[in-house]
Amino acid sequence: MNHVSRRTVVVGSGLVALLSAGCMTKPMQPANPDGTYCFAIGKWYRRKLTCTTTPIPPESVEIEAKRFEPTPELLTIYVVRKRWGDAVNQVRLTVDGGAPVVTTPESFVRLRVRPGPHTFTAAWSEGTSELAVTGAAGDVRVVELVGSVWAWGSTYRLHHGNLAEGRTRAARLRLVADVQ
Repeated sequence: MNHVSRRTVVVGSGLVALLSAGCMTKPMQPANPDGTYCFAIGKWYRRKLTCTTTPIPPESVEIEAKRFEPTPELLTIYVVRKRWGDAVNQVRLTVDGGAPVVTTPESFVRLRVRPGPHTFTAAWSEGTSELAVTGAAGDVRVVELVGSVWAWGSTYRLHHGNLAEGRTRAARLRLVADVQ
C-alpha cells in the first residue's frame, strides 16, 4: 500500500468514527402521558427510573429556553445537571427557601427571578448544598449541580458555571422546570 492511500484510509476511518459517535448518543426520553419526565438508566429488565413529581414544560418552552436569552427586567439563572457519576437521585432545588423544583439526572431548570442576591439550596436524601448567586436585570447566569453517586452514598454541590459550557451541556438535556 503506498503512502497516499494509507493516509486516506486512516483519515477516512477517523472521520467515520467521529461522525458515528454522534449517532451513538442516547436519545432523550419523551415525557410520560401525565406530563412528568423520567430519566432511565440500565437495561430494560433492570431499569432504574428517576422521575419528576410535576409535569415538565412543553417542547416549545424547552426550545425557547435553550436559546439562553436574557429577560430584560429579570435575572435568568440556568441550573444544569449533567455529570457522568450522577445517574439516579432526585435533587430538590429551592431558591431563597421557596417552593422546591425536583431535578433528575441529565436535566436543566430555567429560573427567572428579581435582580439581586439569591440563595440556592440543593437537597437530596443524604444532605444539602448551598450557593449564593447575584445578578442584575438582564443578566444570564449558569449554576452547575454536580453529583457523584456511589454504592456507599451520594454527594452534590452547586457551583458557578460558564455560560458557553452551560449552553453546550443544556443542548442535549431535558428542561424539567421553568420558574418565573
